[in-house]
Amino acid sequence: MMGKKKRSSTSSVDEGLTSVNVRKSKKRKSTGRSSKSEVPDQVPDSVFVNMLRDSGVTLRLGNMSNEIAVDQVVFQKRLQQQLRKNPRYPNIIQDFISGLETHIEDPERFKNCLLPCVPRSAGEGDASSSSFQESLMRLLLGVEMIQTLVINTLFEKVPEFMFEGLGEDGLNIPRIIMNQLKWLDHVVDCKDLASKLMQLVSVAPVEIQRDIITSLPEILEDSQHGDMARELNALLQENTRLTVPILDALSSLNLSSALLAEVRRTVMATVSAVQLEDLPIVVKFILHSVSASDANEVVCDLRKKLELEQCMLSLVLQASQKSEKNKKTSGSCSSKDSVALVLEVIKSAVRFQKTISEAWLKAIENVSDPEDHKVVDVLVLLILHSTNANQSRRGAERVMKTKVRAGLIQEVLLNKTFKGYAQVMRGHFPSILALAQGLLRSPDFCVVSFGGHMYKHSFTAFDSYCQQEVVGSLVTHVCSGVSGEVDVALELLCELVSQKPSEMTQYAVFVKGILDYMDNLNPQQIRRLFYLLSSLAFGLDQHGSHIQDDMHIVIRKQLSSTVPKYKRIGIIGAVMMVGSMGSQRSKADSQGATLPKEIHRQVTALLELVRSCSDTSAESAALYYDELSNLLQTCKLDPLVQEWIGKSALEDFQEDFVVDLGPEIKGSFPFQASVMYNLDEDESQGGIAINLMPLMAQDVPHRADKCITTSQRNARHVSPLCLSPFFRLLRLCEEAQHQGDLEEIDALLGCPLILTDMEVVEKVESLSKAEREFLCSLLFYTINWFREVVNAFCKQKDPEMKMKVITRLQNITYLQTLLETCLAASPGYTPPLANFDYESTEVLSPPLSAAPARKGKKESTGKKRKALASKNSSGDSTQLEEAAEAEESQQDHPEKEKDAKVGVSLSLYWPFFRELDLEVLNVLLCGLLSRSVLDTELHCKMREEVQLGSAELVFLLDDMWRKLDFSLTAAPGRKAPFLKGKSEKAVGFSHLQQKSSKDVATFVIQLLPVLCIHLENCHNYFQTLLNEKQGVVDALGLDVKEHQNMSSVYKLLLQVLHTTFSWSAFSQLEQRALLKSALGVLASRLKEEETDQTLEQLIKHSFEYLLNFRSTLPSLSTALCLTQLLTILSRYEGSNHSFYREHTASLSRHFLCQEWVTVSGAKERGNKHNEILQTLLSIYLEHTDDVLKAVEEIAGEGIPELMNAAKDASSRSWPTLSRQTFLVYYKVMMAELEKSVRKLPPGRQADSREVQSEKLLTWNLAVRDFHVLINLVKVFDSRPVLTVCLKYGRLFLESFLKLGMPLLDYSFKKHKEDVQSLLKTFQLSTRQLHHMCGHSKIRQDTSLTNHVPALKKSLEQFVYRVKAMLTLNHCQDAFWLGNLKNRNLKGEEILSQRSKESEEEDEESSQLPNGQNEDEESDGEVTENGHRDEEEEEDSEESD
Repeated sequence: MMGKKKRSSTSSVDEGLTSVNVRKSKKRKSTGRSSKSEVPDQVPDSVFVNMLRDSGVTLRLGNMSNEIAVDQVVFQKRLQQQLRKNPRYPNIIQDFISGLETHIEDPERFKNCLLPCVPRSAGEGDASSSSFQESLMRLLLGVEMIQTLVINTLFEKVPEFMFEGLGEDGLNIPRIIMNQLKWLDHVVDCKDLASKLMQLVSVAPVEIQRDIITSLPEILEDSQHGDMARELNALLQENTRLTVPILDALSSLNLSSALLAEVRRTVMATVSAVQLEDLPIVVKFILHSVSASDANEVVCDLRKKLELEQCMLSLVLQASQKSEKNKKTSGSCSSKDSVALVLEVIKSAVRFQKTISEAWLKAIENVSDPEDHKVVDVLVLLILHSTNANQSRRGAERVMKTKVRAGLIQEVLLNKTFKGYAQVMRGHFPSILALAQGLLRSPDFCVVSFGGHMYKHSFTAFDSYCQQEVVGSLVTHVCSGVSGEVDVALELLCELVSQKPSEMTQYAVFVKGILDYMDNLNPQQIRRLFYLLSSLAFGLDQHGSHIQDDMHIVIRKQLSSTVPKYKRIGIIGAVMMVGSMGSQRSKADSQGATLPKEIHRQVTALLELVRSCSDTSAESAALYYDELSNLLQTCKLDPLVQEWIGKSALEDFQEDFVVDLGPEIKGSFPFQASVMYNLDEDESQGGIAINLMPLMAQDVPHRADKCITTSQRNARHVSPLCLSPFFRLLRLCEEAQHQGDLEEIDALLGCPLILTDMEVVEKVESLSKAEREFLCSLLFYTINWFREVVNAFCKQKDPEMKMKVITRLQNITYLQTLLETCLAASPGYTPPLANFDYESTEVLSPPLSAAPARKGKKESTGKKRKALASKNSSGDSTQLEEAAEAEESQQDHPEKEKDAKVGVSLSLYWPFFRELDLEVLNVLLCGLLSRSVLDTELHCKMREEVQLGSAELVFLLDDMWRKLDFSLTAAPGRKAPFLKGKSEKAVGFSHLQQKSSKDVATFVIQLLPVLCIHLENCHNYFQTLLNEKQGVVDALGLDVKEHQNMSSVYKLLLQVLHTTFSWSAFSQLEQRALLKSALGVLASRLKEEETDQTLEQLIKHSFEYLLNFRSTLPSLSTALCLTQLLTILSRYEGSNHSFYREHTASLSRHFLCQEWVTVSGAKERGNKHNEILQTLLSIYLEHTDDVLKAVEEIAGEGIPELMNAAKDASSRSWPTLSRQTFLVYYKVMMAELEKSVRKLPPGRQADSREVQSEKLLTWNLAVRDFHVLINLVKVFDSRPVLTVCLKYGRLFLESFLKLGMPLLDYSFKKHKEDVQSLLKTFQLSTRQLHHMCGHSKIRQDTSLTNHVPALKKSLEQFVYRVKAMLTLNHCQDAFWLGNLKNRNLKGEEILSQRSKESEEEDEESSQLPNGQNEDEESDGEVTENGHRDEEEEEDSEESD
């Protein structure tokens, strides 16, 4: 009957339309239609017709519907009886079917039979029939004896109408035939029906195929659902174009879980090949057919196959094809809608199925490669966040942060998502905003950066409402007062203003609201804020001109304030306004290249206003000069404005600070005036000098008299405080006007200063307090002048200028040594300010804390060391360490105190020195410089040579390290929001803050070759020293000062490299090229021949290069710097971890086994030394292959050697292990031992015998090490050692209970002897811990007793846990419990804690009876009378 199967194409069917058409046709039939020609009403008689009539149905001709006179059930019953009772039964059935076939040969009659019958009118018969009647065919199908034959007849009729489609009357005959078969009360031969339907599918056109497939669930009985699902599954693999109807049918079939899984796998395989418009249906079927057990696997597989990027690509292709036919819009919209529908399906599944939301999170979480992440990951995270179904919002935030922090979800993916799916993303805007807010508050730089990108994309891609919300959210961040948030939010707002000025001007009112919260902003943030507002108000398009008046009002109000803080804000704001108003116009602007006269007038008037308001205070004037300097450095001003500033600066500077040299200096000064530090002595008389000391002498009475008259104010007082800021402004004006040439002012580089002879420093003790403070201030002003001079001329190419710059650096280092001496003699002295953009209280606090430093030598040294340690921030550590070490060495050798005068560490006075520009570090590139000095006849009289000495290197490298530490490690989270007094860390970095971290990193990488040269020079210096002195560090004839300087240079160079390579941005893909260039410099020092190397090769060669320095390190702190640098480098390596771990462990062990002595020959010691040793030992134990073996080696060899050595001696095999450092070793070993056992896998019942043996062996080693360490308390019984023992003893015991005891549960029967041995060893340790608890109670030391309750609890748990283990293995009889006597550390019984019951018992009752061989625990940590004082445990840790 059926022809051969053929592959048919399909297109979408609108079922709703079909059903409507059918209903319309039914209605039309039921009401009857008037025929065009007169035809007989009734069909001629036949067996078929008569039987129907007798049963209650009258057949009509033409357009008239068949009539039914009885109820449908009555009709079917009558017809069945007539057929059965007919004498010709069963042949009559065939005649009946033949009559049916004959009747329906006419298409009109056939349609009548398919359409509903109508009840006979009340006049013609009964009115008992219901209002709606089935069709004749449907009625006949309800008669079981003829059902199969009727079905065959219907199927034979289908091909006649298969290709006709909709008729003139809107009827689709094949669809109506299928409708006849739906919802039958009973199908006689369901299997045959299913077979016929599938045969029909194989030959039918697409529309009919869709109708048949979608009708299957309503036609077939449940028994056939499984077989039909398999056939549909096979059909789906053959023809993916029938995907939608097949999935529609499958979702309605009643399938077993196994069959459903099989179908789902087939459907999953088609995801990547399915048509775009069908994709939502496919995804919906997959997600709705998921069970809890296989949700993770299914979602993970779906995520891999769901290529939304390809969907968008096909969308673009479709759009381009449609554009050729002028149908671009409709195709594009349908494709976008399909993607939106897919995401809607996912959203629906996530909302209503908890397992699906968890599975999506886990699938995204498990991706470990950035390239494997897709757009769908970002979109699903947004869906999970927005729906918050089953608390998925928190999970989405966590996964997003983790992925961004690890560099797995990157900005490229975010760009792609916003670019291709902006319409979809818009629906999740609240979630995008919430995620961006959370990311911006993160302490991680890369996470904050990603949050910033989310804000920028949201502003760019979305509508004005979203833009307003973005700006409002960023303003909220700025007003939060959290420093990191404020910085990033202001930066983002500035970027948006520069990229989208016209859009941002609409929201200028929001930004202006920040002005009310300026009290919480630091100077750099105030600069950014006023730059932002000025750009909006005075931008070239003038869209934001409505806030100009508000800006002027705020500025004038702040400038006129008498409060220094607000005046400072006014000066900064006014200068930033000048930058926006007076910026140079490009020739393309409509206004032309020059500044309009009116704006030029406003700019000069504003500058005059600021100047007049700041003249009343030297600090304000200095700040004005500094801010104007910053403006000139960062902004290109209009030439007219530039010329106005430069002209006034040059004239005023010459008038205020420069004097002509005469034969004598007139005036009365505290010290005898003299001309000092002249580098141009060969020039003729009549040169110039900086008039410093006379200005200081005039400034002292002026500062003392606070009341300044009008005449004095008009006379314009000149303060030496303005010398350096004013010169900086002058220099930058000259650079801007002469393209970097400073020929006009080059005389200031070598010109002398009017000071006093520095021999006065030697008798500083005999001076009065006022004289000492005057001398200190004079030195501060001089050093700051030289620092500014170096800033100015460091970029000049002339060799003679370079020589003078290096000479000025030598002057600075020499003056700093004099200043240290003077400061030591001037306690409580406050230096003059050098950085004016911060509160004076913030700048003053560090030195004041170190002021009382000269009381009683023995007492002051200890207190001072503590003060130094407490003030030791990340920026001050190097010099503070040296100061502390110097004091310690002087303590040890009092006879040397006369030769070496005690100084003050200048690191505490860091904020009182002028900031060096980053470009000054280029001086490191200078080698040996020389010049010929000519006599009057132009002959070479002598040759001068100059080069950087070790003191200058220390000066430059220390400044370099501070800059890197501030710029590269200053993540937003580092600036804690709640800690006051932290802002002084930014003092002295105002110029550096103008540069990005990337700029700083790039600059340093350019200097890496010369840093490597200096590093190699240090290595060679100490190598030569060791060779000449035969390895004796403190040999005679050693230049101690040079040795100390070279040690500092060595350490600073390693710290600079460590800080550089620790930059968090190196882990990002964008900075990978910069990292490779940095590593390339180090690698090239080792192997120059290779050019193109992979990152892994570069890391390995750099690692090997740095390893070469291990033999010449002068101190343990330098050794730690090298070790930490190598550890940082190894983190960038992805594959060969074992190589680096092995070398790092070997190197740290080498340093631990080396004896470290100072230049004086004494061993390194002190708290700082102990901290360094602790870090180094931790690195060794973290990187060694076997921690347990390493601990056993130190505890088994090194400590016994120490116990047998003399009092001040060290261990022979571990020279860094002495009685002073024992606590360090003990604490680190206990901590690392506990950490290593915490990582051991717990025992499982499924483990094999070999695995159990291996785990038991590991635990045996750990317990043995623990026993050795616990027993050391008998020898080293100081309070800090006991504290460590109690704390880590409890943690080890808890880990054993959690991870070790399950192993013993399952291993006891197979490894009885090993388990018994382990527990006996552990029993000895727990007993010693019990004794320590007793000792702590006797001593009544709260730092010890705080640990006792929790430890006692764990000891009791251990006893009962062992009993449970024995019970589990049916050996409970082996367990015996007795009372353990309370003893002290020496094993003596504590009588005060004896109970009555314990007095009656034998002292040995807690020991194991000789006859017991089973594994039993008789420690008696639990006493029956329960005399135990329970106190809460505090994990406080005591250090000595």
